[in-house]
Amino acid sequence: MARLSHLLRRGAAYYARTRVPLDLIAIVGKKELVKALGTKDETEAKRRLYPQLDAWQREFDDLRARRSLVAGDREHAVWDHYTAALTRDEAERATLPGEAEIAAAEADVIRRADRGEITSAEPLAILDATLELQVKQQAPALASDTRKAKLADLREHLVKGETALISHEVDDYLNRNRLLVERGTPDWISLARRMMRAEAEALERTLERDRGDYTGQPRDPLVKPPTAEKRAEMEVAPPGESIAEAVEAFRTENPRNVSKGRIEEACRDIGVFMETVGPSFPVSKLTKKHVREWKALLIKYPLRATEVAEFRGMTIRQIVEANEQAKRPVLSDRTVNRYLSSLSAFCSWAEANGYIASNPCSGMALPKERGSKTLPFTSDQMNTLFRSPLFAGCESEAAWRYISKPGPVLIRDHRYWVPLIMLYSGARPGEIAQLATSDLRQEHGRWIFHITTEGETHEEGKQVKTAGSMRVIPVHSELIRLGFLAYHSQRVEAGDKRLFPGAKRNERGQMMSEFSREFGKYLARIGLKSGRGLSLYSFRHGAADALRRAGYLDNEFGFILGHTEGSMTGRYGIMPQGMLEQRVKLIEAIQYPGLNLDHLANVIT
Repeated sequence: MARLSHLLRRGAAYYARTRVPLDLIAIVGKKELVKALGTKDETEAKRRLYPQLDAWQREFDDLRARRSLVAGDREHAVWDHYTAALTRDEAERATLPGEAEIAAAEADVIRRADRGEITSAEPLAILDATLELQVKQQAPALASDTRKAKLADLREHLVKGETALISHEVDDYLNRNRLLVERGTPDWISLARRMMRAEAEALERTLERDRGDYTGQPRDPLVKPPTAEKRAEMEVAPPGESIAEAVEAFRTENPRNVSKGRIEEACRDIGVFMETVGPSFPVSKLTKKHVREWKALLIKYPLRATEVAEFRGMTIRQIVEANEQAKRPVLSDRTVNRYLSSLSAFCSWAEANGYIASNPCSGMALPKERGSKTLPFTSDQMNTLFRSPLFAGCESEAAWRYISKPGPVLIRDHRYWVPLIMLYSGARPGEIAQLATSDLRQEHGRWIFHITTEGETHEEGKQVKTAGSMRVIPVHSELIRLGFLAYHSQRVEAGDKRLFPGAKRNERGQMMSEFSREFGKYLARIGLKSGRGLSLYSFRHGAADALRRAGYLDNEFGFILGHTEGSMTGRYGIMPQGMLEQRVKLIEAIQYPGLNLDHLANVIT
C-alpha cells in the first residue's frame, strides 16, 4: 500500500504523519505533521490513516485557497467593515455627554467659584477648572470635525492610491478570517481600497446622523450586503464518523451490488461533494442545505473542468466563479442528476446504517430536461449513417477527423460492429466491447452473446452494470448475414481472447466512453446531429422501440436489455432449449422497416 509510508509506530502506538508541502512550510510553521491514531492495532491504524491523510490534504488545499481572495471574501470584508464602523459610531455617540451632564458640570464650576476655589486672579486655575466643562460642551462638535477630517483624508488617499489609513484594519480582517494574503500584493491592495470606500460610506452616514438623519443608505455600488457565501471553517468528525470514512465503507459494502465501474463512478461523484464540506466533515451533520448549495454549484460547473489549465488547483466554488468570465459550457441537467443520484445512494446507505436520520438528497433532483431525451434513429437517418465513411469507407482510421471523410479504408473493428450489435440486440456499448471470444458461442444450435463477468477473462476485465445485466442474447440473423461470425472466426484464429481487442477502458475504468463521445461528434460531422437527442445510445432505444412495434410490452423484453433481477442463467449462460428459442423469437422481432444494409453484406470482412 503506497501510503503506508505515512504510518508511524512509536512504541506500541501508531501515528499518522505527512510532510508539509514546501510552499506551505512558512505558513504551517513545520516541515512535518504527526498525529496519534489512537490505536495499537495495525489493521485499525491503517483504516484510520487514510481519513487523516485526506483531512491534512484538505487543510493544505484550504490554506492554498486562502492565499488568494474570492468574491465572497471581498464582499464580506466591505460590508463587515461598513457595518462595524456604524456600530462603533453608535457606541461612541452613547458615551457623549448629554445636556443634563453638561448642566451638572456647569453647576459644579459655579459652586467651586462661590466657595472661592476659583478666582480671577489665577488664570490657570480658571482654565483648569473649566477644562472638563469645555470638553463636555465641545465633544459632539469635535467628534464631527474628526470624522470630517478623516473622510477628507480617505478620499485624498483613494485618489493617490495610499493605504496607510486602512492597512491595520485590512490585516486584522485577514487574520481573523485566516486569509493568507501578503501586504502589498494586488489582492491586498484591492481589498484595502474596497474597505476604504466602505469606511468613506460609513463616515458619510455618521455626518448625516450629526444632522439627525438616520435614513441614509450606501451610494457606492460596491458597498452592499454580500451575495456570495463566506468561507466555511472545516468541521472535523471523531474517528469513524467522517464522510471520507463512511464513503470508503459504502464502496466496500456496495449495497446495491452494482458493477465495479459504477460504484467507483459514484464514489468519484461523492468526492466532488466532499470538496465542499471536507473529507473530515461528520456524516451526521449533512443537511439539505449542504446538498442544495452543492447542486447550485453543479448547475454552473463547467464541462471537463479538471482538464482546463486555467482551473487547475481551484476549488469547485472558485471554478464556478472563474467560469462566469470564461463562460465554458456547463453540466447538463442529466449529469447534475447523476451526481445527485450518486450522493443519494450513499445517503440512503448512511441512513440505513445509522449515520444520519434521513436522506438529505430526497426531492433534490432537477426536473428531466425537455427536448434532451435520447432519440432513436429514423430509418432514413440509419440509411445515411450506414452509408457514411465509418461504415462504407473512410480516408484513414487514424483519427476521427479522417474517419468522417470518404475514402478507401474499411473499418471493421469495434467501431464498426458495436453500433450494429446494439441495433440488433439493445445491449449497452460497454457490455459488447468487453466480450471475450468465448462469450460468443453456440447453444442448442443457436449463436448467442453471453454478457457476464464469468468465464474467460482478459486484460481489460469484464464488468456489468448490475447482477441483472448478466444475460444471454441470441445473435440476430442480420448480424450473421453481415458477416459477424466471419469476424469472430478471424479473432479466434488470431488467438485473441477478446472479441474487440481495440476497445480500451479509460482511466476511470469506463469501456467505450471515448468512442461514445467521438461518435456523437461524428454524427454532427456527417450532418445527422445538431444539439442533443441522437447518440450511440440511440441504437439501444431503437431496439426497444422495435420490440414495442412487434407487439411486446416493456416487461416482456426488459430482461433482453438487462432490466431485471440477477439469475443463475444470466450468470453462467446455461438455459433450456425452449427458453432459448423464445429469446430467438424476441430478438428476431427487432426489425427496421425501410433500413437497407445490403451494401454492408456484400463487403468481404
